[in-house]
Amino acid sequence: MAAAIDYYLSLSSPWAHLGAARIEALAAAHGANLRVFPCDYREVVFPASGGLPLPKRSPQRQAYRLAELRRWRDHLGVPIVIQPKAFPFDEAFCAGCVIAVRETLGQAPALRLSHRVLRALWEEEQDPADRAVLARLMADCGLDAARVLALGEEPRWAAMRRADSEAALARGVFGAPTYAIGEEVFWGQDRLDFVARHLARLG
Repeated sequence: MAAAIDYYLSLSSPWAHLGAARIEALAAAHGANLRVFPCDYREVVFPASGGLPLPKRSPQRQAYRLAELRRWRDHLGVPIVIQPKAFPFDEAFCAGCVIAVRETLGQAPALRLSHRVLRALWEEEQDPADRAVLARLMADCGLDAARVLALGEEPRWAAMRRADSEAALARGVFGAPTYAIGEEVFWGQDRLDFVARHLARLG
């Protein structure tokens, strides 16, 4: 039976952007099902797990984060603007649209949209909170933007996002991105080598 990778991310996480292509490639190489969950870290996950939104972190932690982003950008060769002008953005509507796509069209298009949003923010300095920008990103993914934008307005997706976030907490998730395979939880794109080894052991 194919392994399932439950992929918990923030749609504004640079670390999720840095790991995006690699987690897709790993899932494809091992025939694993990649299931995307755009969680609410600010309002649900962080308050319950001891995390802090970036602006509330100490100056030392903020400075080190920037240094690490530069290091990982250079190490991986993944384009990234270290301090994009649209960061941070309010993810709520965007996440609702991803969940709406996931629930009505499937995991693959939801994953495409998630990663397109990350690329727009971190490579192209676009603002995914702008509905016109988001519509273009949806079109880039082959989606009917007008339909998905209308669907994203439905309140059920916000409720589902909260439930997904609470389920992530119960599973041990506290940061983004997190990749969970059965009982094993891997936090951070810098743990993808361990994800690969675990998938290889599963066969």
